[in-house]
Amino acid sequence: MAGLLSAERVQILCPDSSVQLPISRLYFCRYCLKLKSGQCVSHEVDSHYCPNCLENMPSAEAKIKKNRCGNCFDCPSCRHTLSTRATSIAIPNPNDPAKPTTKKAYYLACGFCRWTSRDIGMPDKHVEKYLYTSEVPKVGLYCASGAWQVPDNPYTDRLNELLDYYKQLAQREKQERERKRYSRRRSYFHLQEKYLSPVSTRRRSGALLSALSNLSVKESEQNQNITIKGSEAVDEVEKLPPEIYTEPLNLASGQEHVCTITQRLSQPEYQPHYIKQLYPMHKHLLIKRSQRCRECEHNLSKPEFNPSSIKFKIQLVALHHVPEIRIFSIPNLYFEKESQVTLMLINPVEDNTHVTLEAVEPSEDNGATALVKVPESELVLAAKDDTADYDDNADLQDFKDDPSVINFRKANKLGFFVKVTPQKAVGDVIIMMKVKYDYRDLAAQFRRSEEEREQDREAPIVWLDYQCLINLGQPQ
Repeated sequence: MAGLLSAERVQILCPDSSVQLPISRLYFCRYCLKLKSGQCVSHEVDSHYCPNCLENMPSAEAKIKKNRCGNCFDCPSCRHTLSTRATSIAIPNPNDPAKPTTKKAYYLACGFCRWTSRDIGMPDKHVEKYLYTSEVPKVGLYCASGAWQVPDNPYTDRLNELLDYYKQLAQREKQERERKRYSRRRSYFHLQEKYLSPVSTRRRSGALLSALSNLSVKESEQNQNITIKGSEAVDEVEKLPPEIYTEPLNLASGQEHVCTITQRLSQPEYQPHYIKQLYPMHKHLLIKRSQRCRECEHNLSKPEFNPSSIKFKIQLVALHHVPEIRIFSIPNLYFEKESQVTLMLINPVEDNTHVTLEAVEPSEDNGATALVKVPESELVLAAKDDTADYDDNADLQDFKDDPSVINFRKANKLGFFVKVTPQKAVGDVIIMMKVKYDYRDLAAQFRRSEEEREQDREAPIVWLDYQCLINLGQPQ
């Protein structure tokens, strides 16, 4: 259990994907009344944005820019964000050459590894522009204007040829599918000519012929063969520079430092060998995505469109709907000896929740390695109240708890005892149990008719369950 976080000790089994995840990484669909993992939902891209300047852009623009920001750069050496630095340089005065004047120059620098754009000979920027801040319209800052000059991809022409060629192939396949579809319809209309009236037959046949003629015209317009030159294998490869045989390899930091595999593969279009050949990389765009249930197609998570907002329009995390189990205290565990462990249940909803536990026998299929005895009686969790933790004089309900089962009760939290007997002397002690709880189905009100709502205005209560694995660590 070394290195395992406390929240990751309790893993819940997702019924659809059969994966084990903490409750904080699961969703609860209040329409299907099921737990959902990231593999059980469909992911939809809402917006693209730059994580540095927070500029958002539509999907079409992000595709044109190859999912990269045009203003922000990553350090090619350590992948941190580059910042613009200003310095003063002396230039000759056109009026009086004997008295030089100073001018501001801007360059890119990394505050982590000290890499700068001057290390590779990139020219500085000398033109300034004034940017107004959003908070105070009359206050702004100066920065370098214009795009930084980075080398173009030497294989741009070849890549464009390949893209055009494969677009042509895709268009041909689409036209072939349309031709087959119209051909089947034509044979079908030919058989119907004996049974349909002449007017309707001529009308349908004319529509089919016009569609086929339009398709042929479209093919003649777009079916312009694009030929590309195939790749050819060569016997001779590029020779190594002569100094690689005569001079010792310099692995120290500096301009002649050899690039690492990560640095070289981060810029596959250039394939740099040395640090001095690394160029700034445009920062990758991030996305805000919404997640939708595949069964009922309702949204489980939908963020705000604004990139700077961390709020969600819809966020159906299981942590807000399902009773959560946590480990409160673990005694020393011994092989084939019974020990008493204290677990805690937390109620996330604003109604009293009834919970029953059922032990699951250990086996190789479920991953459990210990026997567990759970309380046979029903556990009642108090409703969630945000002010109960701060109000010492709050009225506590009399639940008549059994002290042999219940360890403590505070607000919507309940501590209870379970007895664990490890069955393996080596490895972590893992217990498995089934948790059943009642849930008020608020979404059912939208599916009911008005008459049913008037007869019963309260939302129905349904019983749900989930299986969880609890890692208690290694026995003594």
